[in-house]
Amino acid sequence: MKNIHFFLALPLFILTSLEIMADETDLHQLWDQQLEQYVAYSPDEGPSAVVNYKKWGQNTGPLQRYLETLENISVKQYKRWPEAKQLAFLINAYNAYTVNLVLSHYSQIDSIKDIGSLWSSPWDIEVGNLLGKSRTLDDIEHGMIRGTIDGLKREGFNGFNEPRIHFAVNCASRSCPPLRQEAYTGHSLDRQLEAQTKQFLGNTRENRYTDGQLEVSKIFDWYRDDFTAGWKGASSLNDFFLLYADTLNMDAEAESALKNNAVAVTFNDYNWALNDKVD
Repeated sequence: MKNIHFFLALPLFILTSLEIMADETDLHQLWDQQLEQYVAYSPDEGPSAVVNYKKWGQNTGPLQRYLETLENISVKQYKRWPEAKQLAFLINAYNAYTVNLVLSHYSQIDSIKDIGSLWSSPWDIEVGNLLGKSRTLDDIEHGMIRGTIDGLKREGFNGFNEPRIHFAVNCASRSCPPLRQEAYTGHSLDRQLEAQTKQFLGNTRENRYTDGQLEVSKIFDWYRDDFTAGWKGASSLNDFFLLYADTLNMDAEAESALKNNAVAVTFNDYNWALNDKVD
């Protein structure tokens, strides 16, 4: 009898899953189309992405419509979603608001850090009304995604134990992990985050192992706590790097040295120049 109930329920489960996937695809379709149109990959000691802000700025209508779509999602709707769908939504929102902020100032800046004033950074500026309130980029990344802002915790945003988000959220800068050419979706999120992680770690401009020394992105210094919070058993930066030793081109000897804390780890300077496509 249990088997009969299982097989009767299976079509409903499949149908519901397909409906969720279709709904999510529709939600992020405009963003997906724009990323494909305006983001390009270039070989730069490993794949990196450039954004054609100049061309994008000539037609911002689809981006505005996408942001309106995000802003029409209620907190009640969001909280009914699986965690992967929630996280994909927040990553897409962060990236779309970042692009919109850059486009709003594009002709006057060489770096996203040129936006703002002596009293506020670009990440402190209110960028849109998301999930019921006006939000800043810091609200989305550090509050909603990372769960490190008390005010957002009181709203029920406790974050995700997912260090790979640092290779997905994009700060519009040269040293930032590349803006992906497609929207993130809950049903593909793990695959997408893993691809982003390997793509970034494989860029030898930002991360490289040579002669017993591992030079890595400043991201690992800034967000050390996220990488050492136990994801896949990683309680240290070395533990995290060992998960991707092949991507970092570390042979067995280097991997053993890293495991024994015999590898010097240093952090590269961060290039905040705009990740702009140069014609």
